[in-house]
Amino acid sequence: MSTPRIAQRRSAILPTLIVAAILVVAFAIFTSFWTDWLWYQSLEFGTVFTTMLMTRTGLFVVFGLLMAVLVGGNAILAYRLRSKTRVGPATSPLLERYRELLDARSIWVVVAIAIVVGLFAGGAAAGQVDAYLAWRNQTPFGITDPKFGLDIGFFVFAYPWWRFIASFLFAGLAFSAVIAAVVHYITGGLRFTGPARGGSAAAQAHLSILVGLAVLVKGVGYWFDRYGLIIANTTLGGDSFTGINYTADNATANAKLILSVIAAVCALLFFANAVLRRWVIPVIGLTLLVLSSIVLGIVYPGAVQYFSVRPDEPDKEREYIAHNIAATRAAYAVDNAEVTDYSAKTTATAGQLRHDAEALPGIRLIDPAVISPAYEQLQQVRGYYKFAPTLDVDRYTIEGAETDAVVAVREMDVDGIEGKNWNNLKTVYTHGYGVVAAYGNKRQAGGEPEWIVRDIPPQGKIKQVEPRVYFGEIQTDYSIVGAPEGSTPIELDTPGGGDLGGPTTNTYEGRGGVPVGSWWHRALYAAKFADVNILLSDRVNSDSKIIYDRTPRDRVQKAAPWLKADGDPYPAVVDGRIVWIVDGYTTSNSYPYSQRVALNQVTSDSQTAAQGTNVVAQPDTNINYIRNSVKAVVDAYDGTVKLYAWDEDDPVLKTWEKAFPGTVLPKSDISADLEAHLRYPQDMFKVQRSIFARYHMTDPYNWYLQSGLWEVPNDPVAGPNSNVKETPYYLSIKWPGDADPIFSLTSVYVPRGRSNLAAYMAVNADASSPDYGQLRVLQMSDTTQIDGPGQTANAMVTNERVAERLRPYQQGTAQAAYGNLLTLPVGGGLLYVQPVYTQRQGSTGAYPVLRFVMARFGQQVGIGDTLQEALDQVFAGDSGANTGEETDPSASPTPKPSGSQSPSTPTEPDNPAAIEALDEAETAFEAAQKALTSGDLGKYQTEIEKAKAATERALKAMGR
Repeated sequence: MSTPRIAQRRSAILPTLIVAAILVVAFAIFTSFWTDWLWYQSLEFGTVFTTMLMTRTGLFVVFGLLMAVLVGGNAILAYRLRSKTRVGPATSPLLERYRELLDARSIWVVVAIAIVVGLFAGGAAAGQVDAYLAWRNQTPFGITDPKFGLDIGFFVFAYPWWRFIASFLFAGLAFSAVIAAVVHYITGGLRFTGPARGGSAAAQAHLSILVGLAVLVKGVGYWFDRYGLIIANTTLGGDSFTGINYTADNATANAKLILSVIAAVCALLFFANAVLRRWVIPVIGLTLLVLSSIVLGIVYPGAVQYFSVRPDEPDKEREYIAHNIAATRAAYAVDNAEVTDYSAKTTATAGQLRHDAEALPGIRLIDPAVISPAYEQLQQVRGYYKFAPTLDVDRYTIEGAETDAVVAVREMDVDGIEGKNWNNLKTVYTHGYGVVAAYGNKRQAGGEPEWIVRDIPPQGKIKQVEPRVYFGEIQTDYSIVGAPEGSTPIELDTPGGGDLGGPTTNTYEGRGGVPVGSWWHRALYAAKFADVNILLSDRVNSDSKIIYDRTPRDRVQKAAPWLKADGDPYPAVVDGRIVWIVDGYTTSNSYPYSQRVALNQVTSDSQTAAQGTNVVAQPDTNINYIRNSVKAVVDAYDGTVKLYAWDEDDPVLKTWEKAFPGTVLPKSDISADLEAHLRYPQDMFKVQRSIFARYHMTDPYNWYLQSGLWEVPNDPVAGPNSNVKETPYYLSIKWPGDADPIFSLTSVYVPRGRSNLAAYMAVNADASSPDYGQLRVLQMSDTTQIDGPGQTANAMVTNERVAERLRPYQQGTAQAAYGNLLTLPVGGGLLYVQPVYTQRQGSTGAYPVLRFVMARFGQQVGIGDTLQEALDQVFAGDSGANTGEETDPSASPTPKPSGSQSPSTPTEPDNPAAIEALDEAETAFEAAQKALTSGDLGKYQTEIEKAKAATERALKAMGR
């Protein structure tokens, strides 16, 4: 083969590779776009996709073309205005070559420049889709700011968009001036050096107008900057401060106005120069503008701050601090918080809790952050099921009474599947099964949770008509489900209950998922997931659907991209179906005078910092306004998303409802059963408690002095050296003066830099209550010190009685673990309660069991096998109230769920064989407890087995 042919073939390889790469990238982009469209269509939120797509595309095209026309048009104009005679002799061969290139390919050069700047500008504009939609659909707040008298909505919705427009025009004009100057220079119409400095009349006029327009737009920007002062971050008293202060109001705002006037004058000088062509005067004007911006924008405000404000800062800033306090409290919805002085008692006397007896059964001893391993060992059923590391707290009406429950969903865990092949992972093990729930304040005799509902199929007091879980927090990969009617089911449904005791199978019939029956859809998803099996497998049939993006939080945020979702979605059984409830927040970073905070920082605590937690941290973004405006519900079976307006008066919600009409359902559509499970969201409360730590002070002088600063204490359960905040707790508490306990979200404060208790905070978390969302605070007296969580935790574990009871678990093979340290306002003071769990170390299948309960009131500490025993120790032998704890002495401490259960009719329990067996079981349980107390785990296990065997004999004798 000849050398020219080889060279010719080699030269064709690179273009071929480039074309192939472009086609691959284009197909990948198309695949992502089209599958997103299919996903939104399957969710019935297609309008969200089309609105975002059309808006983003429109912004890209309009602003990209505008920039391309502006820059390209000025480049063409500069070329057409070229002089036939060069200004001065050519001094550079390189410049001559550029002139020749431009003369020969002027159109291509201009088009290339226009395309490049247009793409960059269009991309920047497409990123402003939220700002544009908010401006286009803005809703007034009905409140005016104290500086300019404008509606708050102008700053929240309009100001960010207008600032973008001003910066875009300035950048376009400035870049056009640079490109035009370059073209004029190359074509000889402009010269910057040598004896023939200057330019043609056309070039000078062209550049004068462009620079004048850029300076004029800059002047408009200075004018707009005045509005930005009331949402800008400054410093006051050494701390960050959002809003206008004395210096900004009396120096910076005036300076901005003066600079806008100077810029307008300077622009007129440049316009005049288009005719006069005397560059000295406009250049002097531009220099004056630059110097003025330094003097008026930096030097003058600095001098006012240093010489006028600093010597008298508290008095000079008083008015502005007052504006900041009022705006911040309103923006974070803490302005109606009730603060009550509380002279907490520290002396414990007999019968002291008699008036608060109703609140004691609501003390949750089962800690959702600790007990998950017990759920897995007792209710996992098979290794391919899993519960979330942190469980959730909810309320159910059990036997006519509202009951706090610790709930979890049994989800599919693909890591636990033995045969990890494509067919099993994608088409067989597709879903979890059932909600498991236990009483929050009860336990079995061995310390295990006492179940409200358990097993597969679910057995208990919560009816689940559709227990299958295809959408949840754990299974994040895609599955292919569904089949034609009459086909043999292949999806694993339950481990037992099938033929010959084997597993049962099922076929998905839900609305969720994208149909992949067609070859085209299969090809798209094979490309999307880089999985050719989707295209080749016979298990993908004409009725198949692919389900993905399965976590509730992700589905809500994709369905409503304008929302921020709470980090802890929680499951509930509503009308017999398992659903995930996700709280959605509308936020803003432009609320005038309101203090700006980092959302990630103020919502981080021991839950978000825990290893392997399912509680997701919020994004690292700044906000200064927040509302829990939406309650979102994701169906665990079919993945459907419903958004319900919750705060219907929120102007931000109203704005987004106009932008995406029909996507948010009215509050009236919330069913009674769903409303019973709605609660006050944790992340909202975390933001509010962080803000209230300083903004409980409403007097500007005290606010400035920072003498009453509070802070959220570090979580003592996380360890003495931890630097993570204590998480808020859901509890049913009886507020001092109230008649009945209320389901609440609670937290405490300590003084900044101290460990004693400063305040106790709670919010009514019961969505069905007319006082839902009411923040209430008990402020401790300054005359009596009440120990905070850290001090209390230390006092309890070092107490002699506690140390004696826990000593076996510090030396043996079992180890103690501390649960949530709960705080309740009862008995005229503050009661601390903390469950203690024990777990055998180094043993496969070990799990924590509730062994002790510690309590502290004032300086009195108690520890007992039950809360009742601990309280009676604290309150002189008699707390005066019944905690409502109940355990079934005949229940097996380690129940093993079966794959299926068939109920049988029990006989009367009054028979000698059953009574004898139960007596043996009781004796064995007592012996096991003594062995456990003494640290003899071998004897403990032996006695437990005896108790279990005796219990089984009793059940058989009773016909169960």
